[in-house]
Amino acid sequence: MATKRERAEVAVACNDSVSYLYQIAGQHRYASPLMATQIERYTRIVADHSDGRLKPVPRASMVKHPEIFYGVDGDSEVEEAEVGNDDE
Repeated sequence: MATKRERAEVAVACNDSVSYLYQIAGQHRYASPLMATQIERYTRIVADHSDGRLKPVPRASMVKHPEIFYGVDGDSEVEEAEVGNDDE
C-alpha cells in the first residue's frame, strides 16, 4: 500500500534496495536482527506520516527466529500474539 516514494525512503534509510525489501516482505529471505529493527523504525516513521494509511512492519515478522525480540522494549503485536499462543 506504500507509494514508490515511501518504499524508496525506507530502502534508502536502511541502506538497501527496494528489491531486497520485497524479498523480505515476501518471506523469500530473512532480515538480520539489525536490519529488521531498522525496517521497523523507518516504516514506523513513514506510517506516522501516512495519516493512518500504513502500519509499521513488526521486526519479529522479518527474522527467522522472532523469539530473539521477546521481552525487548517496543514489542510488536505479532510478538505478543505468539507469546500468548505459547501459553496454551
